[in-house]
Amino acid sequence: METKSSKRRLREWFSAEELHEESKKWTSELKFARDEQKFLNHMVKDYTLDIIDSDMFKTVQPVVESLNKSEKDLVELFKKVQLHENQLQIMVDEVNQERMEEAYLDTHSDLGREVEDYFVNYRDSKTKIFDIVSNVIKRKKQKRLLN
Repeated sequence: METKSSKRRLREWFSAEELHEESKKWTSELKFARDEQKFLNHMVKDYTLDIIDSDMFKTVQPVVESLNKSEKDLVELFKKVQLHENQLQIMVDEVNQERMEEAYLDTHSDLGREVEDYFVNYRDSKTKIFDIVSNVIKRKKQKRLLN
């Protein structure tokens, strides 16, 4: 006798409050990243001439492009998280809608991975920008001391 393979995955069932708290955490982290990106953009603008003078423009350009992509991705991801948060009603309406609740949990899980992936890439770009600007500042100080 053949057994049918179940398409269901084992999944931890979170309470609506836990889902809400996690969504709020994502929102908070994304808002902080948005503010941080403003700072990074300002920092790059402040040191643009020094970057060009230090012959690091070719090194900086792909990192700045990555940062700009992160900024655009953040806007889209933020919208997704807000929409997801607004749909939490499905989990608390006390109506047994198993398929919709499962779909919500699938979306929550996918969104969690997407937020995590976003921050891995964003932190990498941020670290590179700080390293580059630090090197530019050091070179600028050395140049000033030599003159």
